[in-house]
Amino acid sequence: MNLTPYVDLLRRELAVAAEAGGDEARALAERLTAPLESAIRLTLLEALSAASAEITRDLAPGSVHLRLTGRDPDFVVTPPPIEQPPAADQATSVPTTPIDEIATPGDKGATSRINLRLPEDLKARVEEAAARERLSVNSWLVRAAAAALGPGGTSTRASGTGQRFTGWVR
Repeated sequence: MNLTPYVDLLRRELAVAAEAGGDEARALAERLTAPLESAIRLTLLEALSAASAEITRDLAPGSVHLRLTGRDPDFVVTPPPIEQPPAADQATSVPTTPIDEIATPGDKGATSRINLRLPEDLKARVEEAAARERLSVNSWLVRAAAAALGPGGTSTRASGTGQRFTGWVR
């Protein structure tokens, strides 16, 4: 990246501002611009360095580095690694069975999207259970809902004589 156009722009802006002060101010501005050039370049480099650090924070695990080549900075961008699909012999949390086959028989209709809010501890337990069964969280929740509703689409809650049972059954 060539900083010279930006330094020249600042020099021109300073000259325009000095025009308002007359000949003496213009002469002073011309004398000051040459020694200020290195300070201007250093300030621009600091701004670029801060920007690359901020971008790196947002891009993590990728990164952006500022490299100085001569008087000009260059950006070196390292993109985040692309996740490779797991090998066939490795465990995977992606469901191998389509959602239509996970649901109860006869439930071959269109799928719908819902938003589900879970307490953090319950969400963590659901994720662990899905991982143990090598299913996505979505597939595991579809199975759990289908099992809870039973074959007729109604709750499988048991009722007894004076006793009440609640919970999940496997």
